[in-house]
Amino acid sequence: MAKKQNSKADRLKTLFDSLKNSHRDNWESVNQEGYDFYLDNQLSATEKEALQETGMPTFTINRVIPVVEMLNYYATASNPRWQAIGAEGDDSGVAAVFSDIADYIWNGSNGQALYSNVVNDAITKSVGYLLVTVDANADQGMGEIVIQQPEPFDIFIDPKSRDPLFRDAAHIMIRKVFSRTQLMQQYPQYANKIKKASGNYSDTDSLSLNATDTSDIQYKDIKEAYTTDGGQDDLVELFELYEKVQEKFYNVFYRTVPTEEEMKQITQQVSVQIQEMQKEMSVRMQEMQQKLAQAVETGEMLPERMELEIERETKMNETQLQNAQQQLMAEAQKAASIVQNNVVNEKEYKVLQTDTNFVDMIVDVVEFYKPAIKQCCVAGDVFLYEEMLPIEHYPLVPFTYKWTGTPYPMSAVSPLVGKQREINKAHQLMIHNASLGSSLRWMYSEGSIDTDYWEKNATAPGALLPINQGFEAPTQVQPAGLSSAFFQIVQAGKNDMEYLAGIYSTAQGDGTQANDTYRGMLALDEYGTRRVKQWLKSSIEPALKQLGEVVKQYSQSVYQTHKVFRIVQPNSLQQDKEVEINVPIFNDMGESIGKWNDYGSAKFDVRIVAGSTLPVNRWAYLAELKELMKLGVVDDLAVLAETDIKDKTAIAKRKSLYQQLQQSVQKMQEQIKDKDGTIETLERQLVQAGIRDKIRTVETELRKGATKAQGRMTLTADKAEADAKINKALKEQTQSRSKNGKTE
Repeated sequence: MAKKQNSKADRLKTLFDSLKNSHRDNWESVNQEGYDFYLDNQLSATEKEALQETGMPTFTINRVIPVVEMLNYYATASNPRWQAIGAEGDDSGVAAVFSDIADYIWNGSNGQALYSNVVNDAITKSVGYLLVTVDANADQGMGEIVIQQPEPFDIFIDPKSRDPLFRDAAHIMIRKVFSRTQLMQQYPQYANKIKKASGNYSDTDSLSLNATDTSDIQYKDIKEAYTTDGGQDDLVELFELYEKVQEKFYNVFYRTVPTEEEMKQITQQVSVQIQEMQKEMSVRMQEMQQKLAQAVETGEMLPERMELEIERETKMNETQLQNAQQQLMAEAQKAASIVQNNVVNEKEYKVLQTDTNFVDMIVDVVEFYKPAIKQCCVAGDVFLYEEMLPIEHYPLVPFTYKWTGTPYPMSAVSPLVGKQREINKAHQLMIHNASLGSSLRWMYSEGSIDTDYWEKNATAPGALLPINQGFEAPTQVQPAGLSSAFFQIVQAGKNDMEYLAGIYSTAQGDGTQANDTYRGMLALDEYGTRRVKQWLKSSIEPALKQLGEVVKQYSQSVYQTHKVFRIVQPNSLQQDKEVEINVPIFNDMGESIGKWNDYGSAKFDVRIVAGSTLPVNRWAYLAELKELMKLGVVDDLAVLAETDIKDKTAIAKRKSLYQQLQQSVQKMQEQIKDKDGTIETLERQLVQAGIRDKIRTVETELRKGATKAQGRMTLTADKAEADAKINKALKEQTQSRSKNGKTE
């Protein structure tokens, strides 16, 4: 076993030697120079010595730092935002949780600082890395996902990789140098092995321009470590190898066995069906016996034949019942059982094969392979561990500045080195010329003056400078006038550096380039940063998406149990929220039957919100919010949250309290209004009731009056009729008398 582990350690060291090839060394040397220039370590020891010998100044005007800082600002002004899209409808709810979990991991790892540093590495060293790993001891041993930032020059990539994110690399190696004590603290479980590891590592090569310059101490320049008692500690190399392998898996389909309760129901159902078949067979047997008996009576059949036929039919019925019962039981069991599947690795599948009961339940087995990452770790010459990681992508995510089609990208600083040298040289010459012009130089004949006296007094005001008799007076030497081309060179060099990097003076707040209007400034900022935005779109955002994918795979493997995440809200007006996953669901018997927000089994795709890291013009954003508030899309609290007003949280609380009081008053007013309306309604009802009573009284009086009037009218009519009759009678009588009188 020890021999096998030693061979693994030797394999890693051999692989490291092959990865540390000439191409990789050249790439590191070029980018180390760019990083040195960024740190203002722009002159080598030889260059400084040569300048000092000629009396030239050795200072530099670092034009690289502002360019790097502005590029970094544009790329890291805001935190990246991830979102997840569920593969199925049931996964949508769980997928929405991922954004909160990603924020939780990001904030817990101090992601904003790491992101700024890794982008700075991409700009100055051509590539920066973020490493996703698991802190197994965090959360009481339950584990937490953490993000780290390794040193780019410690990373060694498969030289045949052609993917911008190095996803096609056969292997990736990280080489670090620790003190033995530090390494034992980091891996306490392997402390005994680390004690036996070879130490006293020393790398005499330093790629920095001036390793002795104390103003720029880099990690490679530190060659010593000390124990707590002040003694010299050993330096031990740690090699971490990540390999992409194809791991074999088995998709096992098996049929579940019905439970005891289900078997009782199945037996009962089959028994009922068999009883019905028995009744049907009994009737058929009786009918057959009657036919046979008639045949015997008529002499068509012998009694012995009848007995044989009855015996044969009885046996056939019994056999048919047995077969039917078996068939019905099998069909019922099959219907009650469910075919399930489970994906297991090769080791787990071998264990399942030892269970004969489970083997009988297997319906089908499908072999397949899927990519996996294997990690191997070696300290010095001692093998520490080897394990399969629960992810399909490398946990190391590269953030490159300019991909070159190889694992050796180009930085933003490397093209600026030549222009920076040009600016330094021009400044050095201008300062040197100015220094010569302000310092008196004399040309004299040998023996004409006392040189010591002149050196002390030549620059003193009112000095009397003696000349030896017989000699000409010394003449002052004037430096040649400095050409204006040097000033043009400096300005042109500055402009060229900004042009090469895609960062212009306006972006750095140069007021001389300001536009007359605010909208003009916004347009200038938009056009002037297009190259930076293209870099973010083509390089940084794909890397962030890949980071989100790795975090997703790791988190689904680690966060398998019930867990509550406390998410800190960036806005002070918002309360922190809690997100729950893997909430157990229990039946009435207290048995776990599933999970709510089952995070581990959810299937979803991770995306990065485009432009989420870009800076936002706060004044333009506030103006937009105000317009949206006028339209009723957002409220005034949303606008308040984006301002710099002091104690805005208290203001929001007071406003909320005022709104609550206002709502209470409004509700009370509405209640009073409702009561007033009720009273008015009642009053109207009472008035209407009074009017109706009066109407009824009047109607009664009118009815009485009409009755009396009708009576009076009837009497009058009767009287008139009687009067008419009397008058008629009198008239007839008068006429009769008149006729009689004439006769007489």
